Amino acid sequence: MSDSNALVKCLVWDLDETLWHGTVLEDGEVRLTDEIRDVIVALDSRGILQAVASKNDHDVAWAKLEEFGLAEYFVTSRIWWHPKSQSVREIAEQLQFAHGTIAFIDDQPTERAEVAFHLPEVRCYPADQATALTGLPEFSPEVVTVDARRRRQMYQATQRREAERSDFSGPDEEFLRSLELEMRIGRAGEEELTRVEELTRRTSQMNATGVHYSDSVLRGLLADSRHEVLVTTMRDRFGPHGAVGVLLVERHPSVWHLKLLATSCRVVSFGAGAVILNWLVDQAAQDGCHLVADFRATDRNRIMEVAYRFAGFAENDCGCRDDIPAADGPEGLQRLHLVPSARPSATTVRLEAPDLTTLPV
Repeated sequence: MSDSNALVKCLVWDLDETLWHGTVLEDGEVRLTDEIRDVIVALDSRGILQAVASKNDHDVAWAKLEEFGLAEYFVTSRIWWHPKSQSVREIAEQLQFAHGTIAFIDDQPTERAEVAFHLPEVRCYPADQATALTGLPEFSPEVVTVDARRRRQMYQATQRREAERSDFSGPDEEFLRSLELEMRIGRAGEEELTRVEELTRRTSQMNATGVHYSDSVLRGLLADSRHEVLVTTMRDRFGPHGAVGVLLVERHPSVWHLKLLATSCRVVSFGAGAVILNWLVDQAAQDGCHLVADFRATDRNRIMEVAYRFAGFAENDCGCRDDIPAADGPEGLQRLHLVPSARPSATTVRLEAPDLTTLPV
């Protein structure tokens, strides 16, 4: 059974007698109400992706979506004559979303039952409930971040990016240069705070400790002059990647304590984690400080441990650890040590970042 409390990440729409009134292949002309259009726009503004699963002629149905000015709101579609459960399953696989975060709406009870039977975690809704969806808690995130509001555009940019990558025949490094990647590391303010909190909550594979920092804890760190709460964003010629990384650093006179590094899985292939780590190591080297990084192994973050080890962090004893309070984090927390040295600038990313060495500790 599905978790009714989990937020929906993607709503999959049927078309005939659901998204519009009428059957496009029989009636020719179908009618779209303003109320349904408003639901589609509202869900999009909340960062909920939308897709289509319809038993229909693809070209005819898609042309009608374009005529209504709605085609751009759907990140993927399965408009064919296969079972709806197959369509919904393929959409979930393409988006890499768990079935429990997928919702399906259809006017036909038999279609909803077929999806529910094969995909029991997918939440199914009758078409006459469409205009009420925006009032349901599973479609109502408490906070809508800047990135959430443009989630569809970011996903569509990813599709275009991946299509070009599949056609690119040169080395990976040349492809990365062709993207004209830009990374910005900046101190979090009020607007960025929710993005930082969301990253610590949503990121697991590239989260060095697996710890979730709440909004109240993050606000406390912002008020502490020794702490740096940093958010990383990226963009390229296809569009923004949004917020892709967060660092929490506590600076002491002789050592910088990296309490958390978390990056989005979607930028692993661009080497984002290595760029962030190398920048931080170089900054610490300029300040003449050692680095100590917290790490806790989870069942999903092996790749983050590899990133730390590759950057030179190791379990070395050093007197600088005495400047850091005893670990009060989760069980299994390790403290990795590094004596920093100057690091070269990234060759595939243009980096804009603050100078952390200029503020007194």
